[in-house]
Amino acid sequence: MSPARTPLIDLKGLIFLGLLAAACLVVPLLNLMVPEGSPLHMPTYLVSLFGKYLSFALLAVSLDLVWGYCGILSLGHGAFFGLGGYAMGMYLMRQIGPRGVYGNPVLPDFMVFLNYKELPWYWLGFDMFPFAALMVLAVPGLLGFVFGWLAFRSRVTGVYLSIITQALTYALMLAFFRNDMGLGGNNGLTDFKDLLGLSVQAQGVRVALFVATAIALALGYLIARVMTVSAYGKILIAVRDAEPRTRFLGYRPEHFKTLAFTVSAMMAGVAGALYVPQVGIINPSEFAPTNSIEAVIWVAVGGRGTLVGAALGAIIVNYAKTILTGALPDAWLFGLGALFVLVTLFLPKGIVGTLMQRYGSRRAAAKLPPEPELAPKLVEEGRGS
Repeated sequence: MSPARTPLIDLKGLIFLGLLAAACLVVPLLNLMVPEGSPLHMPTYLVSLFGKYLSFALLAVSLDLVWGYCGILSLGHGAFFGLGGYAMGMYLMRQIGPRGVYGNPVLPDFMVFLNYKELPWYWLGFDMFPFAALMVLAVPGLLGFVFGWLAFRSRVTGVYLSIITQALTYALMLAFFRNDMGLGGNNGLTDFKDLLGLSVQAQGVRVALFVATAIALALGYLIARVMTVSAYGKILIAVRDAEPRTRFLGYRPEHFKTLAFTVSAMMAGVAGALYVPQVGIINPSEFAPTNSIEAVIWVAVGGRGTLVGAALGAIIVNYAKTILTGALPDAWLFGLGALFVLVTLFLPKGIVGTLMQRYGSRRAAAKLPPEPELAPKLVEEGRGS
């Protein structure tokens, strides 16, 4: 008999997608339909805050795709997140036009301040949303492909690969800090006004951005799920667990790893693009290695190799971060560190990973045949003799 195929959507996936669908209905209803004086009304700033959490969740899912299923511990996924954010930020800056401080219809304010005479060539086309959307995918995807192809062909693995990914995002951070990069330098890109002809500050646009982020998260999860439950995903797991044996069987692990890394980079770029209009700024600090390390913590807390757990971990950790920064402004980092340590000690497989393990153990125990009652049978045989 052929082995049972893994279903595309399992129970946890159904619950996850159901919650996202419910959020797409409930959040707009509470923000747009419920009067502001009502205790059920959701303020617009909370809509943007929750949208930011969902963009982080998409970043975590992209990281879990390569770390949880391919064994690639990337400490530089913030690079792809930041590149996608800058691509969207460049589009938003081109939409300002003559409404900037200096009133230049073509050059952003920071370029006028730095005495730029004309728009750099790499800004061309960003006045059109389709081109900007294409760059959101293409730039992180191209970097992920080139980096992955070179690294995996050279058979760089383990801690060395993690260090190289961290060096990548650190190098980008240093480059984007420079004013001569033409991307705003230390201040980055901000003062956005329009998105697709609508004010980014408008209540309806904020709600639409939240819904778009939820849909992107659902699509990102489905793409990752399709990749991991297919035959391709089985080979990815084999590469993760025993790469030399997989290579001995005739597979080329570098091809499988490069594809997963490229898709993951593109997903992270989309997360960054959705993050920028909701927070209103993008600057080189998004490339900081600490941000990429924090994303690893999200995945570890939620459950590595579960996808849903990665998204849940991102939401939980960032919500805790929001609460702690308000309650313990001088010590919130210690509280966040304590949360990570406690989860590591008591839930080593993460929240969702631990729940799956316990649920699986109970199901396996329920399927075991009952043990025969040997003692009464032996007694009866003894009496007969």
